[in-house]
Amino acid sequence: MSLAIRLVPDILRSVAFGSLSAVYIGMGTAMTKPIRMMILQNFTDINVMFSFDGIHDTLPLPSNGYLVLDITSNKTIDQGFFLAQGSRIYVKNLIPTDVATSHAVYLTTFYAAEI
Repeated sequence: MSLAIRLVPDILRSVAFGSLSAVYIGMGTAMTKPIRMMILQNFTDINVMFSFDGIHDTLPLPSNGYLVLDITSNKTIDQGFFLAQGSRIYVKNLIPTDVATSHAVYLTTFYAAEI
């Protein structure tokens, strides 16, 4: 087993402003690999809420806000904890009466690959 690893971006996931509502919507497809790092970016003009199960509120993010979660980028391929392969992130309006009028919410994820 090689101890040399590289950080590889997974597909970009997004939800356009017109699709945001008071109900959770999945951000693209499920994760294709165990995720080591993720970046949530809210480029819309409203506050949003994220969920890891599509039911329970987990993480609010203000308009034009972002969050970087460096989960396990400093470990070997099989050490540490990860956002599991098959997981999905969901997003909704934080304030149900708000209506986004521009841009989108983005989810950028990274996984590890041996060199």
